[in-house]
Amino acid sequence: MNRALQTTKYIFADIISSGFAWYLFFNFRKEVIEPAKFGYPVPIEYDDRFYAGLVLIPLFWTSLYALLGMYKNIYRRHRLKELGQVMFSNLIGVIILFFAVLIDDQIANYQNYYRSILFLLVAHFSLTFTFRFILTTRTVKQIHKRVIGFNTLLVGGNQKALKVYDEMETMVPGPGFNFIGYISLNGKDQLIEDELPWLGSFQDVESVVAKEGIEEVIIAVEKSEQQKLGQVLSRLENLRVRIKIIPDIYDILAGSVKMTSIFGAPLIAISTQIMPEWQLFLKRLMDISASLFALVVLSPVYFAVALIVKLTSPGPIIFKQERIGQFNKPFFIYKFRSMRQDAESGTPKLAKEGDPRITPFGRFMRKTRLDELPQFFNVIKGDMSLVGPRPERQYFIDQIMEVAPHYRHLQKVKPGITSWGQVKYGYAENVNEMVQRLKYDVLYIENMSLAIDFKIMAYTILTVLKGDGK
Repeated sequence: MNRALQTTKYIFADIISSGFAWYLFFNFRKEVIEPAKFGYPVPIEYDDRFYAGLVLIPLFWTSLYALLGMYKNIYRRHRLKELGQVMFSNLIGVIILFFAVLIDDQIANYQNYYRSILFLLVAHFSLTFTFRFILTTRTVKQIHKRVIGFNTLLVGGNQKALKVYDEMETMVPGPGFNFIGYISLNGKDQLIEDELPWLGSFQDVESVVAKEGIEEVIIAVEKSEQQKLGQVLSRLENLRVRIKIIPDIYDILAGSVKMTSIFGAPLIAISTQIMPEWQLFLKRLMDISASLFALVVLSPVYFAVALIVKLTSPGPIIFKQERIGQFNKPFFIYKFRSMRQDAESGTPKLAKEGDPRITPFGRFMRKTRLDELPQFFNVIKGDMSLVGPRPERQYFIDQIMEVAPHYRHLQKVKPGITSWGQVKYGYAENVNEMVQRLKYDVLYIENMSLAIDFKIMAYTILTVLKGDGK
């Protein structure tokens, strides 16, 4: 599957349809709207405004579609979803264009506004949906014919797993699963191994998913194995895979899943999406904009803090340390150094109240969060977000996982400069306090939204201004 090529096809189709819709709309205004205003035929002249629109209008529409996630999971689109998304996005787009472009039109009466909006909406929707319907129909047919398939891992090796595999393989039309192999919960099982290669136990699931390029995971466990289901889901939810499960254990996951049907095969799809696509897009846009703004506006503060750090204690100005980010990916976090140069030698240690390793100015920075300012560079790089769970070192993550395995939930999102746990709890001095802070970060993830982000940032600003950070 060539996702880049398929995405390009959709973008190109959207550019053509939006450009042609603008051409039709421009002619409609010249032939219908303007003559009604002036009382005489208006010649159609393709002026600078027309050509500017021919460039800017398609750019507007493709940007809007990207914002709404219409170029993601390009091989997983279906015609009913296409219809709904195109209708919704076109309605939003036309309303925006009306206030940005059309409201200044010279019209005979307000009814012509409605005629203009209706014409643009119908023309743009008809063209856009037609092109997208053709592309999506072709993709759906290729999936049905098993030309396109998604690498699928089967979890379980007993009778139920074999039954699921046989059902999916014989189903007409094809459901889109390209079975690569299976992993077991209780060792190899000859029953399913005759059909699919054994790829390891469920403890190996992370490496199997990465090595085999797995996109779908179907869990088919027996009743005797259901006590391990929570462990399996905990390992899977931070991986970029779609998780589906057999319906007869729906009661175990009531409230956290939704029923679906994959071309006639009823499965439970476990939703791992934290925020809608448009909110994720806006969150990233806000991260970049706010970080760039902070770097420019606070440049005198950066210079002053850097100078004081350099003059008050020997050592580098910036402290760099490896942390674990989204999807368990390591990255280097940047801070203004608040401790002595040799503070991190040997076994990793957390800072404590009155810690002698903290410099006098470092203590002030930690209370006002000034030491965190260089992390705006981490945000621009994409390693972090403005708001998200604080990233930890692998050394401490291993200890946290022993007493709180649900720490994995935090790695579903990007770590942040500030977090609900940081606001409520401050810096943790030991693993036990990390676990205590964890509940606030899990609560944030379960209720994650732009509104919550703004609230946390507001509390963080108050902490900085009052200087009462822990």
